[in-house]
Amino acid sequence: MKKILVAGVAAVIMGLSGIAASVPGNAASEPSHIAGQIMVKFRDNGAAAGVLRQHGLKEGAGIGSTGAQLIKVPAGKELNLVEALSRNPAVEYAEPDELVTAATDDPYFPRQYALQNDGQSFTNTLSTMTVAAGDKDADVDAVEAWSVTTGGGTRVAIVDSGVAIDHEDISQKVVARTNFSDTKIDNPEDYDKYGHGTHVAGIVAAAYKNNMGVAGVCPGCTILDAKVLNDNGSGSSSAIAKGIDWAVANGAKVINMSLGQRVSSRTLETAVNNAWNRGVVLVAAAGNAGTPAQIYPGAYPNVIAVAATDNRDDKASFSSYGAKWVDIAAPGVNVYSTFPFHPFVLGTQNGRSMGYDIASGTSMASPIVAATAALVWSSQAGPTNASVRAKVQSTAERKAGTETFWANGRVNACKAVTVPLVAGSCP
Repeated sequence: MKKILVAGVAAVIMGLSGIAASVPGNAASEPSHIAGQIMVKFRDNGAAAGVLRQHGLKEGAGIGSTGAQLIKVPAGKELNLVEALSRNPAVEYAEPDELVTAATDDPYFPRQYALQNDGQSFTNTLSTMTVAAGDKDADVDAVEAWSVTTGGGTRVAIVDSGVAIDHEDISQKVVARTNFSDTKIDNPEDYDKYGHGTHVAGIVAAAYKNNMGVAGVCPGCTILDAKVLNDNGSGSSSAIAKGIDWAVANGAKVINMSLGQRVSSRTLETAVNNAWNRGVVLVAAAGNAGTPAQIYPGAYPNVIAVAATDNRDDKASFSSYGAKWVDIAAPGVNVYSTFPFHPFVLGTQNGRSMGYDIASGTSMASPIVAATAALVWSSQAGPTNASVRAKVQSTAERKAGTETFWANGRVNACKAVTVPLVAGSCP
């Protein structure tokens, strides 16, 4: 598996096992934090300047709603300064800024087995790879869910590498954008030169019945594009925290994070908890390490952690797992979706086509669950984030032999939105 490093607390793009963006396998061989900066929260902000001055440092910018500051430090001194500051009683906590890495009539719809699996075999766009036939109905019953709702404009935030503005099948769904990555946006194609965020966004909300490309699981949803990963698929814990805060402020009902890091961050967890307390459903990829090792933000209690399955409803070989922390599963192998119509890094590295192609990873599974949550938002009367999460998880389809991999089953959009569930209404 080719491993693509993304940044943050190792914000690792949780996608593309084949196009693999996964948590780096050897934590000792590469730094897990961003050089030249740390995150510090003071018990008394009035003491901050004096405490930092003792170490030759200055106050930094606030990190969203977390109360922490992003402090610039000499490269290579991050861990020493974290340790020193943590001993000061005026400091609530100090921590590294961890590296994060990246989880109809539409002509390509027959390749979207995740939405409707008829046991079909299909190829990638260039027909250089054939996907073997799967098991009929090993899908999320999205088409059946659309008879109840297609999303009703529900806002889903994609906290990722950005969404390409040159892709008509998804760009029209973007209602607001921001950039917290270290990529400078000079040209339209700069919004996503990596390709990951565009693929994830298409899984959520690509338009349907438009004689174009693919359909999203929630084709009536709208997208909030929070770019936190750069052109190499790297980002930071602080950038993700800012992206979460921005999404909440801009009306997100669901936040998808197809990324992750090995080490927990109090700053990131605070942003997650603040969003949950504001009534938002948060969804994240479980990771592509193929082990039960926990990945964040997926492992936080207020996040739905998503593992990946294949077109036979079996656990994907690369998927991280563990019923103690992984909540649910969704298709994540050879998922067909949108890619930028300009050259992008994942396409160059992995031979994927501009416009549309397949990708694998828990990055692809997570947005299916996020989109299902958005469908539930639009189908319930007086929904809360707790009721939406409970509905998504309780209606998942269980398969014998997967009980130790995830706490619930493989997500089923039709069952999640059909209340009460009438016999025969969902396959």
